[in-house]
Amino acid sequence: MSAKSMRKQVRTFALVWAGITALMGACTFAAIYMAYGAFTTSTTNTLAIPRVTNTPVRAAVAITSTAIPTQQVVQPTLTPTLEPTVEEATAEAVIAQAALPAEPTATLIPIDERFFQVGIQVQTSPDLNADNQKTWMREVTEKLHLGWMKQQVRWQEVEPQKGQFDWSRLDLALPLAAESNVKVLISVVTAPEWARDPGVDLTQHGPPANYQDYVNFVTAILNRYPGMVHAIEVWNEQNIDREWTSTKGLSAANYVDLLRQTYTAVKDIDPGIIVVSGALSPTGLSDGVRAWDDFEYLDQLISAGLLNYSDCVGAHHNGYNIGPSVPWDNVPNDPTATFRGPFDNPHHSWSLSSTLQTYATKIQVAGGDQKLCVTEFGWASTEDLGGYPAGFEFANDNSLQEQRDWTIEALNNMEEWDTIWLAFIWNLNYGPQAGWATDNDNVPYSIIGKDWNFRPVYDAIGQWQLDYEARRGQ
Repeated sequence: MSAKSMRKQVRTFALVWAGITALMGACTFAAIYMAYGAFTTSTTNTLAIPRVTNTPVRAAVAITSTAIPTQQVVQPTLTPTLEPTVEEATAEAVIAQAALPAEPTATLIPIDERFFQVGIQVQTSPDLNADNQKTWMREVTEKLHLGWMKQQVRWQEVEPQKGQFDWSRLDLALPLAAESNVKVLISVVTAPEWARDPGVDLTQHGPPANYQDYVNFVTAILNRYPGMVHAIEVWNEQNIDREWTSTKGLSAANYVDLLRQTYTAVKDIDPGIIVVSGALSPTGLSDGVRAWDDFEYLDQLISAGLLNYSDCVGAHHNGYNIGPSVPWDNVPNDPTATFRGPFDNPHHSWSLSSTLQTYATKIQVAGGDQKLCVTEFGWASTEDLGGYPAGFEFANDNSLQEQRDWTIEALNNMEEWDTIWLAFIWNLNYGPQAGWATDNDNVPYSIIGKDWNFRPVYDAIGQWQLDYEARRGQ
């Protein structure tokens, strides 16, 4: 067949197809007209572009400060092109109809992204330098390849007087995290003096006398930064007195009351936010005054209704001087270890594996389907610091290579167990921001070593995340 004949045949086919399509369209129009009456014709030709949003509509709550403006979506300018011939337009329409994509699917909101995800604690630049904060965000996304960060919010610093807020740190950190497409867990802790129990020991941190004050503070954050907070940890280590000093004592039931009120308020504003119960401190002390053993206290929390008011159960475990897979009751002796706790005084609090797996079992036995959110884990090393904080003798036993190997081993375990939802490494940048001070107990955990020498764990985390994404097919 000649090229001329082929073109004629294609043209004839297109014209016939166009005629059939027009006839079918006319029949359909007539049928609808007969059934429902004439259509109303608009005088303006407007193309409605549907917008899919990930964030539920938020309740309007009046607050004294102005909300950070959200980023506006600008529609592209359309450039006119030459009109195609009838045959070309018809053929293109047939091809376009065949190539139409399936119905668009909205991106999952955080509460529905229930697969294992890893983040890291990021300390806000203390001088509120935007360029420095952008650097930290690039480290998280471009070097570590992580999609989550944790930000601790100390209520006493943000609202030192009732109704008077200093939003400067959050105004810096949260919009930049959003700009970098990093999800944020905020851990909201430490009631200001004006909110505490009358006569309470103010040298120790603790909850407010009126839990509604805490709820009001959390909701003020959510309304000031819409869409920028993806998970909230309600308090921190409330099973020890230095974090929960109250005239009512270390009461699990009282904590659950705080959690209940906060959970309800958060869900009223944004049901997609993950509410995490305050992570417990693994402790061998259980006198009910200075501390509760975390296993005992978790039992008390569950009995008080914890699982009714949490999407995820918070957990902490900063490794001592044993690996993450070592069970507490079968620790192989290390004769070179100077810190002898795990070897000479067996207790479950030394072991990351025993702690997290027992938490998961307790939740399952109680009928809960919650996973754990490990809001803090890591291994401290002083190898490159030349000193250590008081009480951190165990960090002297850990080499930088062990810090690397045990962190990656822990990530592999958490992925395999399938009982962990979120896990936050402790920490990115306390080292440089504290000048690698040897008396700062957060510095030995920093993955950025002295004089900006990135520790071996740093690159290992980034590679692990890339490998993990490949396994998940991302």
